[in-house]
Amino acid sequence: MEFKVSLAFLLILFLVILIADLLCSAAAALFGRSFSRVFLYGLFGLLIPLFLFGWGYFVGRNRYSINKIKIVSERVPSGFEGYKIVQISDIHLRSFAHRKRQLAKIVAAVDSLKPDVIMFTGDLVTADSREIRGFEKILSSLHAPEGVISILGNHDYCFYGKFASEEDRLESLSNVINSERRMGFRLLLNENYSILRGEDSISVIGVENISASRYFKSYGDLRKAMKGTADGFKILLTHDPSHWDNEVAGNYDIDLTLSGHTHAMQFSLFGWCPSRYIFKSYRGLYKYPVGKANAADGGILQYLYVNIGLGETALPIRVGTPPEITLITLSSSESGQTVLPG
Repeated sequence: MEFKVSLAFLLILFLVILIADLLCSAAAALFGRSFSRVFLYGLFGLLIPLFLFGWGYFVGRNRYSINKIKIVSERVPSGFEGYKIVQISDIHLRSFAHRKRQLAKIVAAVDSLKPDVIMFTGDLVTADSREIRGFEKILSSLHAPEGVISILGNHDYCFYGKFASEEDRLESLSNVINSERRMGFRLLLNENYSILRGEDSISVIGVENISASRYFKSYGDLRKAMKGTADGFKILLTHDPSHWDNEVAGNYDIDLTLSGHTHAMQFSLFGWCPSRYIFKSYRGLYKYPVGKANAADGGILQYLYVNIGLGETALPIRVGTPPEITLITLSSSESGQTVLPG
């Protein structure tokens, strides 16, 4: 599948470059320049997609980044001052089929950050549960005092695999769920979990996939997932950031939402990313002021962080979008304790 998509991608780029070369050569000829000479020089442009693809395949997808952010909210309980969350997303194990060492390095990097909790925002697999075989030991070594809290992504429902029947697809989905639980993940399926520290607590809410796009089926139920949550700081795990844009921001007392899904389309060059034309929120930190115009005026900010994932789909490359580990530190004030390792 990846080979066919990659070939089609390169052929399209070659065609675009050839058309551009022909147009530029024709324009040059109108001003007395040699058509053939300009055209021949222009053919060097065909090396650009080959270079980008090669770099993205051999280098870009194998250099993970650790992004560190601080979430400031007066709603953070004192017992959670400096609390460290590591978010990972979109592992897509098929993309690590021949790179187990790379995934092991990423897991070791996560553990080295000494998080209080690890949150995984979906898409463990790309097509079906068979991708998990051989990775259980690696992923089971993810360690934090509060463990790993996870949700399902759109790919985890196994709609993109080849199955003889709907029953086989559902069995594959069940295998994904059971595998996560065997590896020690606390999988939230439209439910919530309270993390306790002394007399303080925060609520972690996990929904099944909810998307604004008809292309991605929605199964989540936020109201059901929030049922029974206590007043106070809340974190929502929802795979698709369009859910935050369409339902969460400004409508629920959820302080921090963590999402993935977009991969930033695995391509960004000089700050330009095609993902911005598809997703309103596609990468990094977003803020929504509640109550007043901004937090400085006494309002409260709702936050969304979109992690661009660890693995790949369709194209086995990453250009300007390195695999991401996110370290999030909670604080009740700007001057509060900051625990961001150097």
